[in-house]
Amino acid sequence: MQPDLRADTDVIEQILGLTRPDEEVYLVGGPVRDRLLNRAAHDLDFAVRGNAVRLARRVANRLGGAFYVLDAGHDTARVLLNRADGGRLILDFAGLRSEDLSGDLLGRDFTVNAMALSLRDPDSLIDPLGGAADLRDGVLRACTETSLSGDPVRVLRAVRMAMTFQLHIEPQTLRWMKEAADQLGRVSAERKRDELFRLLGGHKVAAAVRMLDQIGALQQVLPELDALKGVTQPPPHEYDVWEHTLQVLNALEKLFGLLVGEYHHEAADLIYGTAVMRIGRYRQQLAAHFDQPLHPERTVRSLLFFSALYHDIAKPDTRSVEEGGRIRFLRHEREGGPVTADRARQLALSRAEVERAQTTVSQHMRVHHLVQTGKPPTRRALYRFWRTAGPAGVEVCLLSLADTLAKSAVPTYDQTWQDEVEVVRSLLEAWYERKEELVAPPRLISGTELQQRLGMSPGPNIGRLLDAIREKQAEGMISTADEAWRYAEKWARSQSANHGGQQNES
Repeated sequence: MQPDLRADTDVIEQILGLTRPDEEVYLVGGPVRDRLLNRAAHDLDFAVRGNAVRLARRVANRLGGAFYVLDAGHDTARVLLNRADGGRLILDFAGLRSEDLSGDLLGRDFTVNAMALSLRDPDSLIDPLGGAADLRDGVLRACTETSLSGDPVRVLRAVRMAMTFQLHIEPQTLRWMKEAADQLGRVSAERKRDELFRLLGGHKVAAAVRMLDQIGALQQVLPELDALKGVTQPPPHEYDVWEHTLQVLNALEKLFGLLVGEYHHEAADLIYGTAVMRIGRYRQQLAAHFDQPLHPERTVRSLLFFSALYHDIAKPDTRSVEEGGRIRFLRHEREGGPVTADRARQLALSRAEVERAQTTVSQHMRVHHLVQTGKPPTRRALYRFWRTAGPAGVEVCLLSLADTLAKSAVPTYDQTWQDEVEVVRSLLEAWYERKEELVAPPRLISGTELQQRLGMSPGPNIGRLLDAIREKQAEGMISTADEAWRYAEKWARSQSANHGGQQNES
């Protein structure tokens, strides 16, 4: 394999031009691997014989990038550059941690990440551990026996890389992974979170989660999921809650590819094709939704898959069996929201991410309930769904479809599926095409005006009245300020009469 350095060549040439004679700079790790695979690199890692922080500062000054010292003690710094396409290019610079480059590469995680290119001689691949051969043969191999025990978070990385690059984990490496999994408890929440969310944002998520479970790593990162195993469900469910959750991930990944990614008709059968036909018109809007991260280092897609893992987390605690044998999980979605939020906080997710995940889980039955009415959603139902779910409603829609598909090994093209798709179509139409009419009608009167004209006191009643007016707008029953005032006056009189009656009764 010969590396292709044409990508980001200008940046690399600029760095080489800023390198002093007594410095040696190497492109190392993932970027070298990606070039051997002809994959685009989203960041570039450099090992520096010399002062890496000083070189990074020179690069930032020359290229107009942001500069950060990541670890002064280990001579590590980062430069962030804005791409022409609006994206970012991350340049990481680190001083050699061994006496020579070979020793530095030996301390890395896997052989496919332990290759380097000298910027002065980019045609010669430096590959002391045979990473190129392993990459060619589809093998993931740890660099040394201590590669995993020394840094247990690499267990998560190994699973992600195996799925992403379709690599077979070498048997000895797999044994070391199992031994190191028990040590994940000593890894910081932030590092576990970062690797987990990269995995959730990648390929074959269900297979990756299953492997994490099999090697004992999942219990160290998402311990609540273990309780899902063996929890049986009533028909039409064919799986226990654990297996159903994994099938939801599979269905969600396929739906996401068809509805948000680039559509490939050969991947859509009759069932998935129905979703594409009815919902595919919102592909651009959905892509924009998932391209707007709640946190710059994590994607909304990853958060959706995290929420999917936890959507039935409260079923073990809410399971009941009625007379006659009927199994029920009453309010499991509401009980699951706080559990999801607690795990999200322990993973050090942002407040916005915690709230989004909790909302997605606590509202994931809403679409199913709308389907069960047997009728198209009313204007009031559409308004109330989006009022409660907000932007998380987009995730709820996709999760609901995946939840329905994952009830059985062979999903059926039945009326329930068709109704589910139609309800989701109606919800997305309201959100993307009729938002001002059905989701967020414009305010016709303000809280201040209510206080001035009706003498209402500041407090929750004003918010309730304003929301009631907006709901009537969404229903099409109020369209002008005069109609809003008539409704407000009637509402205020009703509240006053009720309040007075309560006083008389007391």
